[in-house]
Amino acid sequence: MKEVELKMLERAKALLERGEVARVIGWKKGDFCFDPTPASFESVDELKDFTYDWFCGANLSKYLIQMSKKDGKTAVFLKPCDTYSFNQLVKEHRIAREKVYVIAVECLGKLNIEAIKEKTDGIVESVSVVDKDVKVVTTSGEFTLYKPEVVLSKCAVCNKTHQVKDEEIIIHERPERDVNRFEEVEKLEAMTAEERFAFWKAQLSKCIRCNACRNVCPACSCIKCVFDNPQSGIAAKANDSDFEEQLFHIIRAFHVSGRCTDCGECSRVCPQNIPLHLLNRKFIKDIDNLYGEYQAGETSDGKTPLTSYSENDAEPTDVVNGEAK
Repeated sequence: MKEVELKMLERAKALLERGEVARVIGWKKGDFCFDPTPASFESVDELKDFTYDWFCGANLSKYLIQMSKKDGKTAVFLKPCDTYSFNQLVKEHRIAREKVYVIAVECLGKLNIEAIKEKTDGIVESVSVVDKDVKVVTTSGEFTLYKPEVVLSKCAVCNKTHQVKDEEIIIHERPERDVNRFEEVEKLEAMTAEERFAFWKAQLSKCIRCNACRNVCPACSCIKCVFDNPQSGIAAKANDSDFEEQLFHIIRAFHVSGRCTDCGECSRVCPQNIPLHLLNRKFIKDIDNLYGEYQAGETSDGKTPLTSYSENDAEPTDVVNGEAK
């Protein structure tokens, strides 16, 4: 990964020095080895804090909503899954495509620091990856973990490839994996209604309404959000009832249905580790069953299944358990 970082840094410097772009969107070093932060770099001097490592899981596409409104062109490093969100935002006229220079960068699965902490003791001091071995050094000693067990949930079942790029840095050809991203959804579907209700009640009751899921979601790009309207009855930070906390997440899932690219950012940033992506993934599975397989963000044009009409569309009376009869 260090080789990739050096190539990215070299390219960012060249673009800024030649004035081809006004800024570069990437990641900067955090206080620890596992907390890089999305950042904008407008000069070569600022690039001293640039980094790219196994913890750069953040989807940078949403930052382009504001950045593409600024003067000059913006260069951005996008991983495979990020490009789907980028395309979707272009489709929805949230990003001015001509003002963005997309540089495709490899991913190979980003690490989940929470999963690493669960399997180790002490404070994490350094993390390195060799093939499928994750070497972790903490204040309590050294640990070797199996990488597939400590990657982000969104990376565990990802088969995405770059859908848009103006330039490549390093692209590793990864063979398509035999994974089922709907496996966890199917487990929920196999439950009784009472069991599913208990599962989501237990999960959503942990919500502290920090709005991190909404703020990070590329599909949540409204200028004014309904949840910020004091007249809506659902703008409270502290939940007054069990129903309110469920309402927030269910409404949000409905708002992004047909547009969610399954980037998994909602679950990645949740401080309570609620598997919010499963709500969105359930909607994706149902849309596939009702309207045919569809992947949001594969292209930057065209309509979504829920914004187009066909005489063959499923009617409410034809739907049983999320599938057309």
